[in-house]
Parts: sequence; structure tokens; C-alpha cells
Amino acid sequence: MTRLLDKTRRTAISDELAALLVKDVRKKFPEWSDEFGRRGVDQMVGFLAACALSPEPLGPSMLVDEFWHAFIARTVDYTAFCGQFAGRYIHHIPEDEREHDPRPPGKDATMRARTIGAITAAGYDVDPAFWPELGAADCTQCHAGCHDSPK
Repeated sequence: MTRLLDKTRRTAISDELAALLVKDVRKKFPEWSDEFGRRGVDQMVGFLAACALSPEPLGPSMLVDEFWHAFIARTVDYTAFCGQFAGRYIHHIPEDEREHDPRPPGKDATMRARTIGAITAAGYDVDPAFWPELGAADCTQCHAGCHDSPK
């Protein structure tokens, strides 16, 4: 599982940037190890790759969303990544900004299944430690109701 993600992460995000993202996230979650952080970066890359390919909105898990927020805060790196890896900017739309996106919200198991399916269809493995709600019947897309916008 990790081998494919590590290989892809190294080509999509430099080791230096990955280390910075881990450091950024660990400021909020100091109990997380560097190894867990690296896996989180891998899961975020898989999620963003799926977002780049999916015509439907996808939603991160709460844990993956933490890494996405850290990446977005590094605007130059995030914008460059989006342009190179997705060919467009991958917007982060919190649930409270629904009026800017006419599609219905996806705070349910359907959104999660679509997200997981899109990640695996994009060639990435899903690390269950970062998607703990996979076994839950009634899950939300993330703690803040965030999703990407394929626009």
C-alpha cells in the first residue's frame, strides 16, 4: 500500500515540502509522529489526485482535511502543485459556502463512497487510519463539511 503512495508523493511533492507539511500539521497535533504525518501527506496527495480527475465533488476525511488545510496555507506550493498535477486550481469549499456551488451537499455515506472510489480509481491506496469512518454507516465528509470543487 505505502510503496505506491510514497513513489507518487515523491514525484508530486518534494521530500522537503512533505516534511514542511508534516511539521505544519504537527504544530496542531504534536502527538502525531513524523511517520503518521508522511502517511497523511500521501493520503492527501491521493485525495487531490482523485479531485483532479473527478467531475463530482469529493470530500476528505477529517484527518486528510488537516493536511489539505496545511497545504493550502502554503499558497505558492499549493498553486504550483494544482497547476502541474491537476491542470487547474483545486478549490476547497467549506459547507458554509454552498451558495457558490449549486450541487447538493454530500455529507453522507454516498459522498464518502464516491471519494474512496475516486481515490482507488486514480490508482491510490486508501490508508484506513486516515479514513476511520469507513466502517461507519452515517459519516460526514469532514469535520467542517469541506469538499473540493471540480470547477
